[in-house]
Amino acid sequence: MMYAQFSIAEQLPEVKDALNYQKCLILGNSMMLLSFIVITLSITVTFVFDNYVAMSVQIFAHIATIVFAGALKLGYVLRCVALHGFGNKNF
Repeated sequence: MMYAQFSIAEQLPEVKDALNYQKCLILGNSMMLLSFIVITLSITVTFVFDNYVAMSVQIFAHIATIVFAGALKLGYVLRCVALHGFGNKNF
């Protein structure tokens, strides 16, 4: 079974709607990566550099942590849907 993680694979498996599953996998992986980076930055701003940034930035960082945690979970669900579509049973 051949599929790529962050780009469209040159050869897709013989699965109905394989291209759509490939796009779903790419979107899910990208969302998870971007969300992880933003969550890491916002936690760093919130708890490590809290004495160096304004209160409004800290509030924004707290909100971003919550919002992007939800985006991380949504990306994981997209990834699971794509992998299930490709026939994988273990995630």
